[in-house]
Amino acid sequence: QVQLVESGGGSLQAGGSLRLSCVASGYSYSRYCMGWFRQAPGKEREGVASIDSVGTITYEDSVKGRFTISQDRNKNTLYLQMNSLKPEDTATYYCAADPNLRLWVGRSVGVLAVYAWGQGTLVTVSS
Repeated sequence: QVQLVESGGGSLQAGGSLRLSCVASGYSYSRYCMGWFRQAPGKEREGVASIDSVGTITYEDSVKGRFTISQDRNKNTLYLQMNSLKPEDTATYYCAADPNLRLWVGRSVGVLAVYAWGQGTLVTVSS
């Protein structure tokens, strides 16, 4: 059974930093591209960043230079370091796994289009 469990969300003021973590289990972690999506209230879920099995990274334009995606394959754990947070970054952040995840970065995605999702972790940034 595939499980993706996120942690690290919270509330903070603009300009602050957070690190999200996602622990994966129940499948062969190295076979899939991993990534982070976010969904703000009333908006569609969109891809923020992805990293594949060879370390190729893709970012959505609005987070370039502020967010850093990384992974520890020995721990089956994915991270998202978020710096210089803005109120518009407020959303529920989801960890995801899919062979083609990179294609969804910067695009809206339906839930059924991705192999596996975490339960989400809320990030709230106040001005």
